[in-house]
Amino acid sequence: MRVVPVLLRHRPLIASTGLLALAGLLAAVHRPASDWAGNDTPEPAPLVVADVAKLGAEFSTGALLLDLVEPEDGEGGSEAELAALLAELGLAYEPAGFYSEGEHLFRVFGDQAALAALQLRLQGNPLVEVVEPELIYSLIDVPDESEAPAQLEPSKRQRERFVPDDPLFSRQWHMEMIHTPEAWKITAGKGAIVAVIDTGVAWKDLPGVAKQVPDLAGTAFTHGETFVPGALKDGLDDHLHGTHVAGTIAQTTNNALGVTGVAYESTIMPLKVLGGDGRGSVPGIANAIRYAADHGAQVINMSLGGPLPSAVLGKAVAYAHEKGVIVVCAAGNEKRSRVGYPAGHDHAVAVAAVDGTGQRSWYSNWGKDLDVSAPGGDTREDKNGDGFPDGVLQNTILLQNPMQSEYMWLQGTSMASPHAAGVAALIVSRGVTNPDEVERILKRTAKHPNNVEWDKEYGAGVIDALAAVDASTESYAPERAGLAGLLGLAALAGLGAAGAVTRRARIAAVASAFAGAGLAAGAFGCAPLAYQLATATGSVSAFGSPLILSALAPLLLTLMLLGVRPLRSLLVGINLGYAAMLLHGAIVLPTLVAGLPGGTGVDRLWLAVNAVLALALARRVSRV
Repeated sequence: MRVVPVLLRHRPLIASTGLLALAGLLAAVHRPASDWAGNDTPEPAPLVVADVAKLGAEFSTGALLLDLVEPEDGEGGSEAELAALLAELGLAYEPAGFYSEGEHLFRVFGDQAALAALQLRLQGNPLVEVVEPELIYSLIDVPDESEAPAQLEPSKRQRERFVPDDPLFSRQWHMEMIHTPEAWKITAGKGAIVAVIDTGVAWKDLPGVAKQVPDLAGTAFTHGETFVPGALKDGLDDHLHGTHVAGTIAQTTNNALGVTGVAYESTIMPLKVLGGDGRGSVPGIANAIRYAADHGAQVINMSLGGPLPSAVLGKAVAYAHEKGVIVVCAAGNEKRSRVGYPAGHDHAVAVAAVDGTGQRSWYSNWGKDLDVSAPGGDTREDKNGDGFPDGVLQNTILLQNPMQSEYMWLQGTSMASPHAAGVAALIVSRGVTNPDEVERILKRTAKHPNNVEWDKEYGAGVIDALAAVDASTESYAPERAGLAGLLGLAALAGLGAAGAVTRRARIAAVASAFAGAGLAAGAFGCAPLAYQLATATGSVSAFGSPLILSALAPLLLTLMLLGVRPLRSLLVGINLGYAAMLLHGAIVLPTLVAGLPGGTGVDRLWLAVNAVLALALARRVSRV
């Protein structure tokens, strides 16, 4: 039996089988982060007015939140029906903030009995999406108790490093722990936009009222917004917390002043949802999440929360995720075996804190909804013996004094979360914009003290900036090259590439075709470089353009060069490479397609259809 001719004759079948096998492998390797252990918890049951009222004014405003359907989005009902429902409430109501008109979100007032009766009456109403008590979230305070954690030395990495000239960098043990100096040799986050939803950020001067902290002078900012009635405008900070958090993410670095930030070339979007007392209501936080998603943020950090879930907030987090934003949240500092909210909602990355030895900090929450851990510190310890507290050091304003600033050591999961958000920004800057892929990379590259994939103590482990940045490139180029090869077997069945007739000519044609495939697939393996080029030229939005991520480019090349006979095999290969890149994207979707309505499902369909078109074009050229 002659094996080779049989294999050649069945090459399309073999290639198709290989494609299906590779697609299954890719789907398994790049499975959504929500499929990891500990991430299958259903959304919590709705809150009841009476139960929340028992907790006191610390947790609720006493009002009821009413979130109605959006007729324009096809969720049912009509504007007239919604108006009639509101008229029949029998209680006073008002729009609940920034997005209330478009989202039909209202705050209803009344005594506890009347609100409880209304909530019961509206349950199950097809015009009502959510009816729940209006919660108050706040900064996550660290208790005053302590436990002595075991000693564990952070791991060391032998890679080329960028050591900035910031004089206090040597005291930022937390940057060393997650290997930012090594990651900075590759990227510092340029092109990524991170929304800091917090007490605000001291990002600019407001004469006589607020001053920019010195070590944010070289940091890029978008316009800020305030979602707290009567508070400082433009997302300015009148507490200190939000400025410290923003510093961890993007403190101006290598400016011969102060300290550094994880993704210091990223852009901060300052959104104030908590007042000077560190408290704010759920509608303001939900509105800020939607604002961030609608104004270009790719990463959201929320170092705030509470023990109670909110369906309104969960809906906002889901909205941001659907818009392509990864939402990173502090797990909470109550040292309990359950993370707080919004960290506990679907599509939120819950971050626990570790101390200077890499052990879970004594105050940090943990549990089944935990995703990763990051440096949060312990201000009462000096385990590295440098003579300074093992807190997280950043530049911020003095407490409730936005005219003065200082370098402060703080501790908490509030400090851990922005480290993870900063690493997420580094990943985004490498061209990986799909929040599921960003979260997957965060988890897959985390270093777990117990050498397991996940547990309740650390989640997937302590984040690693260098490993995450490496994985943002390494995960894609080999896969695309493999796909290009399999597509080549399918498209060039029979070895009749580009009209070659002799055996030597056929071999040369096939070699040329695969060279073109490698060229195209390899070029898109360098997506991070393309993303940084797009950033430098101010054309980031074009990077994920449906025109770029389509069969248009190989089609134009084919039309221009088809008449040049020696280049036909190369054109076949370029089409195969594009098909590989697009098919890989349809399966993995590392980069979202910008400007297409309908979410990730439409993105995948677009990429798959264009992959088929590119493959068909390759086959057509090979038969000319």
